[in-house]
Amino acid sequence: MMDERSVFKKICDLLEKNNFDFKSIEHEPTYTSEESAKVRGEDLSIGGKAILMKVDANFYLFVLSASKKLDSKRIKTQLKAKKIRFCTSQELLDMCQLVPGSVPPFGEPILPFKLFVDNSILANEKIAFNAGSLTNSIIFKTSDYLKVIELVREPALKAIFSLARILLSTNSLKGRIGSPKGGTDPGTS
Repeated sequence: MMDERSVFKKICDLLEKNNFDFKSIEHEPTYTSEESAKVRGEDLSIGGKAILMKVDANFYLFVLSASKKLDSKRIKTQLKAKKIRFCTSQELLDMCQLVPGSVPPFGEPILPFKLFVDNSILANEKIAFNAGSLTNSIIFKTSDYLKVIELVREPALKAIFSLARILLSTNSLKGRIGSPKGGTDPGTS
């Protein structure tokens, strides 16, 4: 069973092992994308919001710019799902030992979920995110983030990864994603 410190350590270890430059910030607890952007001194749009959702029987992690909102109806249609919902706080705690707002934008091997990454992440030179804790953030180049997820992604998921851009809305957030300060949803790598 993992805990938030081990998730943070796993991310740092993965980035260090592959020689990626990154900035780690320890800060007061942040519960929303807006609070996180403020304590990091970064624009909201560079935040990588990770949302864990249950799509039929599976959990998937969706990653998009923190300035965007997830279009769950579109995801349901594209994945031909009968049911879709946000992961509950208890499910997140049980599966990952994480709380809403602390979910990092990584699937395997960091978190046990497949990952979808929206093209809104590509609009910025860097990505910032809470790294398995409400008090630890990481900021690094978006190009390096894409390299990291390419390193750990299963080849069979290439088609799913490229499909991600059509699954997510480009509307601004405006308080849409539930759960206090961030929300968690399942995703696919």
